[in-house]
Amino acid sequence: MGQGAAKVILVVEDQPLHMKLAVDLLQLNGFQILQATSGKEAIALLKKEKPDLALLDMGLPDQDGYEVLKAIKKNQKQKKLKVIALMAFAQPEDEEKIRNAGFDGYLPKPIDPGQLVPYIEQLLYGSKT
Repeated sequence: MGQGAAKVILVVEDQPLHMKLAVDLLQLNGFQILQATSGKEAIALLKKEKPDLALLDMGLPDQDGYEVLKAIKKNQKQKKLKVIALMAFAQPEDEEKIRNAGFDGYLPKPIDPGQLVPYIEQLLYGSKT
């Protein structure tokens, strides 16, 4: 893990098992966690908190991930927030659509425990460019 205070990650997921898996893996690796189970809850939370990264389920019950991302990007305090889309049953064209929408990354669901933390650490601490 990088230096300094623990990074804060917002997990936005409406499925309890997916939420538990992500939260447990991230906490085990020293991250602080914020949790939201809907788009509205995530947007409200982001008005009060400033996480370093958000894992955003694309299939939330109230808003899809694209709508939530637009709301996040409108918030001046959150413009630099890195957002990773979580999507079940993704097709190859979905990843391109996700990147074109302004997401910083994409992970398929169910979450691969061996992939989650290295992917997040790469986005937070290492540059792909």
